[in-house]
Amino acid sequence: MKSVRLKNPGDISLADIPVPRRGKDQILIKVRSAGICGSDIGAYKGVNPLVSYPRIIGHEIAGEVVEVPEDEINLMPGDRVVLEPYVYCGHCYPCSIGHTNCCENLTVLGVHIDGGMAEYIAHPRHLVHKAPENIPWELLPLAEPLVISMHAVSQPKLVAGEHVVITGCGQIGLLCALYALIIGAIPIVVDPVKERLERARSLGVPFVVDPVGEDSVARIREITGGRMAEVVIEASGDARAVRNSIDYVAYAGRISFVGYSKADTPMPTSLFTKKELSIFGSRNSVGMFPESLRLISEGKVDVSALLTKSVSMDETPAMVADIAEHPDRYLKVTCLF
Repeated sequence: MKSVRLKNPGDISLADIPVPRRGKDQILIKVRSAGICGSDIGAYKGVNPLVSYPRIIGHEIAGEVVEVPEDEINLMPGDRVVLEPYVYCGHCYPCSIGHTNCCENLTVLGVHIDGGMAEYIAHPRHLVHKAPENIPWELLPLAEPLVISMHAVSQPKLVAGEHVVITGCGQIGLLCALYALIIGAIPIVVDPVKERLERARSLGVPFVVDPVGEDSVARIREITGGRMAEVVIEASGDARAVRNSIDYVAYAGRISFVGYSKADTPMPTSLFTKKELSIFGSRNSVGMFPESLRLISEGKVDVSALLTKSVSMDETPAMVADIAEHPDRYLKVTCLF
């Protein structure tokens, strides 16, 4: 079968590999669509230290069931499904308390193990979710970035009526803002790219802030009536945004870090104590795929607004290279197989 394989950083092409054989308690799936994620671009550029080569990329995967275990009663051949790509051990301390998203032995499709940009994939049954019929194939892979954003919003326990500053308005930051609106919170998006701010505003985000063109702290103070934001979600990984989160958050506020920083950021830890802040890491998600699929199916979250374009499997290697070279041209690209 055909697959999209990274032989080494910068060396991506279609490759013929064997069709996988379904193992015990696995589902064999014909892949129909896959999203190109920042982690795929990082693997291509050779800047993701977790990736080993060669590697089949892709962890945002949707497809059709081909084979199921004999005792399976909920899925059958032909069903549309989305894959949860975080394969956890089930035995370590985080797994024992339900935090399978940060399993000590976690393996993620397309990162630690071969991913789903191939014609077929075999995947553990408990990580396969039935998808509604009304979500187009090109949009189904976006259920995965949505769960990342939902988890980032849920970690600091954001509630209706609270202001939440979201730094970074890429796909994760924008989805954080849209999910915040669903739960009745008031998102304030901070991003230096005007096109991203305009997109957020067009999707109903009430407040957008350009940290380059205006005093972001003063503007957030004005919006919040002097309180500052009860919650900040840092979704960019940019060192300046990481540092600014401490200034954007209210006394007794909460901060959720979901963006991956490329290097350590010096922080005024004395302000953690002075403001009595609660700091949350946010990695992957736990148990949110069914809700993500429901929100997309019912039109509560318009993931189509994130889709820049769709390409075929044959076009995928060149598209990965172009996104790496021109990231500003794309918000989300999906591949149809």
